[in-house]
Amino acid sequence: MSFPIESLPPRVRIYDTTLRDGNQGVGINFSLNDKLKISRQLDAVGVDYIEGGWPNPTNLSEGRYFDLVKRDSLKAKVSAFGMTRRVGISPDKDENLRALIKANTDYVTLFGKSWTFQVDRVLEVSREENLRMIRESVQFLKGKGRHVIYDAEHFFDGFKADSSYSMSTISMAEQAGAEELVLCDTRGGSLPNEIYHIMSEVSSQTSLPLGIHAHNDRGLAVANSLFAVGAGATHAQGTINGIGERCGNADLIQIASNLALMGVNTGVDISKFTRLARFVAEVANMKQDEHDPFVGVSAFAHKGGIHGHAVGKTPEAYEFASPTIFGNTRRVPVSSQAGRASVHTLGNELGFKLSRSDPAVLKILKSIKELEAEGYHLENANGSLTLIYAQALQKKISFFRIVDWSVFVSESSGRTLTQSVVKLHVGREDIFAAAEGNGPVNALDKALRDALSSGYPEVSEIKLTGYRVKEIDTESGTAAKVGVYADFSHRNENWTTVGVSMNILSASKLALVDGYRYFMFKLVSRRRISSA
Repeated sequence: MSFPIESLPPRVRIYDTTLRDGNQGVGINFSLNDKLKISRQLDAVGVDYIEGGWPNPTNLSEGRYFDLVKRDSLKAKVSAFGMTRRVGISPDKDENLRALIKANTDYVTLFGKSWTFQVDRVLEVSREENLRMIRESVQFLKGKGRHVIYDAEHFFDGFKADSSYSMSTISMAEQAGAEELVLCDTRGGSLPNEIYHIMSEVSSQTSLPLGIHAHNDRGLAVANSLFAVGAGATHAQGTINGIGERCGNADLIQIASNLALMGVNTGVDISKFTRLARFVAEVANMKQDEHDPFVGVSAFAHKGGIHGHAVGKTPEAYEFASPTIFGNTRRVPVSSQAGRASVHTLGNELGFKLSRSDPAVLKILKSIKELEAEGYHLENANGSLTLIYAQALQKKISFFRIVDWSVFVSESSGRTLTQSVVKLHVGREDIFAAAEGNGPVNALDKALRDALSSGYPEVSEIKLTGYRVKEIDTESGTAAKVGVYADFSHRNENWTTVGVSMNILSASKLALVDGYRYFMFKLVSRRRISSA
């Protein structure tokens, strides 16, 4: 079936569940402060709803979140999340429902069972009792003045198994006073055509606004969400970066970006999406996938020489939209796959005035291909690439030279001591420095800093933010050549360098030296410009 773009609604409300469903992802654990910081960022982007969490007696920090978030006076509607009453307990005696009331939010998102399998085998109650649980819970919350969004858990599986019963569950929620019905593909096992068919059927039988909550177990959560909107949903749930249980949830960034490209108003500022995606990844202490659509660092990267040449002429040749729409940037990384056009384009991005006919272009291209053949992976090492360009263009990069260096590791009485001694030739003098570290690379880095800081005091402000080792020829075992990547930062600038050797310490030394040479090159260039 073709996508029903002609029937898309003019407006879709965006409901974010990063703080609750996203927080259930393995390896993710947002602190109370993390949740407040993310809430502010979500509000700044313009989401309609923020699901703050599941307040319950066993997790007091969840309730504390709802107390503190009120101080921020967010424009977004903050919703507390919970389940229908437990079996055999009246709503007013149910601790989970009472915790929802105590959260004191205007909105409550309540989930209940829609699949006979879940009712029979998980809840182990009669199907009639499940309907009463839904009705009484919604009525209780409405009686306390709450707006109720009803999440019909396992709805699509339930509809396929017994459409009559699954429809009776949401009809019960509607009759009890729910204001929105959200159909959940909780196991993430449905296909887009199934989602479209079922959402269309439900849409024809209710006047309430419908929403979609899709999981990504078959990699279809975003597609399923878009097809649900095409079938009548005006409310889409998901998480930032698609984080969540198992394979995650539908990625709200991808949903909202696609809807915007199709002319649907979501009320969110998609130009802030790249910053939001990276912020959430950082707070979650996870590495963002650089290939994430719209917001990944490589989403608009053109590595192939033909591609780089084409986008240099007209970006539309290989880009469906401008990266700036999503707050992202275009990259033309240079590697062994590059051509002269890519070298020229990247040179200008790095700040070098370079014409395509400049003989240095071929010289740079030759150097890059030779280094990559040795195992250097340069496309993610902007610091090392800058030095290659500078050297080819006869810029000064030899601010210092290592005359001698050594690293000692000793162990005595269970205590390991690591020391490094370096001798640098800087200007017309030799400088010695020694340092201890918590490892050989750390000790060498400290010794280099100490030696360089006398002539370049700014070096002491540099932070070594990352260190990674990659085997290049793994079949050689312990004699394999390795590439070492070092990440640096100074104030608002970040750069990466790479060194390659069969000796991991030698590769580390090469990466560290390039890191400091890059900084000095940029520092001297800025000083020259400011004094001109």
